Amino acid sequence: MADPNLLANVLTSAELKRRGIVAIEQALQRGPVHLLKRNQPAAVVLSEQHYRQLQRQADQAVRPETSALEWLLMQPQAPQPRSKATIDAELAAERDW
Repeated sequence: MADPNLLANVLTSAELKRRGIVAIEQALQRGPVHLLKRNQPAAVVLSEQHYRQLQRQADQAVRPETSALEWLLMQPQAPQPRSKATIDAELAAERDW
């Protein structure tokens, strides 16, 4: 069997067959669920929220073919635009040490 420290939240195929989706729902409350088949890791089940978070991270990941401009355009925008004077003042204060 795989390292138990790596697979803390585990369901066996026998338990899944016996208890069904309820077993997964209960295990998901503790995080990602590792499914074992014949005592070997077979799959990982994630909550919808965790899956969407991973998708967002993957979408925002910098890929080698991404240009600097594309990367800048992917960044979230500030809640309110700042004027050049405000930005210059913040930079001056930050560099004044």
